[in-house]
Amino acid sequence: MEQVRFGIIGIGNMGSTHCAGFMAGKVPEGKLCAVCDISEERRDWARKTLPADVEIFENTDQFFANAKVDAVIIAVPHYFHPPLAIEAMSRGLHVVCEKPAGVYTKQVREMNEAADKSDRVFSMMFNQRTNPVYQKVKELLESGELGEMKRVIWIITNWYRSQSYYNSGGWRATWSGEGGGVLLNQCPHQLDLWQWICGMPSRIRAFMKYGVGRDIEVENDVTAYAEYPNGATGLFITSTHETPGTNRLEISGDKGKIVVENDEITFWRNRVGEKEFNETYTGGFGNPECWKINVPVTGPNPQHIGILNNFCSAVLHGTPLLAPGQEGIRGLSISNAMHLSYWTDSWVDPSNLDEDLYYDLLQEKIRQSDFVKKTSAVTLNTEGSY
Repeated sequence: MEQVRFGIIGIGNMGSTHCAGFMAGKVPEGKLCAVCDISEERRDWARKTLPADVEIFENTDQFFANAKVDAVIIAVPHYFHPPLAIEAMSRGLHVVCEKPAGVYTKQVREMNEAADKSDRVFSMMFNQRTNPVYQKVKELLESGELGEMKRVIWIITNWYRSQSYYNSGGWRATWSGEGGGVLLNQCPHQLDLWQWICGMPSRIRAFMKYGVGRDIEVENDVTAYAEYPNGATGLFITSTHETPGTNRLEISGDKGKIVVENDEITFWRNRVGEKEFNETYTGGFGNPECWKINVPVTGPNPQHIGILNNFCSAVLHGTPLLAPGQEGIRGLSISNAMHLSYWTDSWVDPSNLDEDLYYDLLQEKIRQSDFVKKTSAVTLNTEGSY
């Protein structure tokens, strides 16, 4: 096999973005061969826009039975990610799944079990893992350069979304259609990076507001406090209703602190570790000598294209995946823990949350909803939105 033959299920915002990448020749080891969408309008777009040899299907039954593909990109609303991934793997197809892995971990765990039994390549579309800035931060922590982590704070409030964005799809920002708000749609990127860089917290306490300044029924303002096994603490703040927003990651450790903002890394490095300084310093007031270092970052940030090229290389050459599909459950576990903490007014361990209780409470949200959505279906240009 010289190229991986791809099919895309769902050619809305992200699916059409992936189509554009293939048509521009940005995935040289991949070829777009089929698309599938239940919307006649999107299929018309495909007929007018995509090469004539790309097959177009109106439902997944037709797609799985007839599409001549080796791999599938799943780019549909969140609830459908696990069942479609499981179906694809059962058909012998490799899978790239858009974020999030799903809505609730119980469902995603079934997807992971299917992947474990399959010999197919399974990747999540965690495109922020291609960013050399976050790769460098992960390297600094893993190398011990920062020392033992003491605190992590991520303020990610620049996911601004207007009412027109929410109105662009009937499934958006509803319990039945999306299963949540900012934690399920925008922040899976940061939740994944958070655990990828810092590891999983041992417990979380979260607070939320629903529909701040927007006609939606799910969370668009979240503040969560986390604790880690080594005693470190964390704070995660996000929203989609304030502008200008902030994207600032700060990680403090024994040997200083790292600040990531505006795609730049500043390392405030203690010449002597805090623990050693505390044990040896006798002068009362005082601090370790600290150096401000602008950490150089090199290399491209290929985003979605980077994930697809890595995926193709994994299929064709056995290259390790940058975003293995089974890791999608980790960030979702944090998201589910935040929701469950708020719903039950209690602490929740994201690695050991009550999956049945979470599912039951989510279903209760759906049953009790009397929200009437005003929509005007629109496919949006995603450039600059991630």
